[in-house]
Amino acid sequence: MRTVATTSALLSIAVIGTQALINGTINGPIVPGTTGKLGNASVVTTNPVGVTYTAILPDTPKSSIRGYVAGTTNANGTGVNFNINIYGLPDASLGPFMYHIHDQPVPSDGNCTKTLAHQDPTERGEIPPCDPSAPETCQVGDLAGKHGNITSNPFQVAYLELFASTQPGLGAFFGNRSIVIHTSNATRLTCANFSLTGGEVSGSPSGTGSPSSTSTPPPFTGGAVVKSLSFGAVFAGLAALLL
Repeated sequence: MRTVATTSALLSIAVIGTQALINGTINGPIVPGTTGKLGNASVVTTNPVGVTYTAILPDTPKSSIRGYVAGTTNANGTGVNFNINIYGLPDASLGPFMYHIHDQPVPSDGNCTKTLAHQDPTERGEIPPCDPSAPETCQVGDLAGKHGNITSNPFQVAYLELFASTQPGLGAFFGNRSIVIHTSNATRLTCANFSLTGGEVSGSPSGTGSPSSTSTPPPFTGGAVVKSLSFGAVFAGLAALLL
């Protein structure tokens, strides 16, 4: 016989999925202890010192947003110091705005949807939302989830991200990926590819780091990956667990 607490937890999961389906974004309560199929992300301690990758948002009539996201290896090789400078955001009613590292680069046609889902080598997924008090349990590319949304215009912030890598070959490596700016309902506003702007990288990765995912990245369908679910699937799963 299932306890009331278990039933309440299952109902909470159903609500999270339903909220995401309705809004196309990552809503619902944080669930402590959520982790990826491959475990938690690891602190990267072997990043090549002096390396910087920068994504410069494009000057295009399709978006007024400009700026850059730059990541430089921390002086001791552990983690990456990110420096974010973004301005020209649309009306604040569309916010809070979010930004994430996405799995794939922006193609030549500039279509942000083709960057697919967030960088997620541990296969955590977007639901439930990232718990910033336990960043190792979050998606590696969920910078806004771990460090906060864009809350001003212009927006400037700097922080150390321990789970990112400037070493090619690791699942946590972001230098061949992209940055995407979203509205609060996950609409993609602009995007840009990271490129090497400082230092040199060579050799094979060693030591600790996020595991590389061997699975194909999930297709992007407009918001959180769970938008591919249906209301029936959410509640059918709930009913099965309650039996």
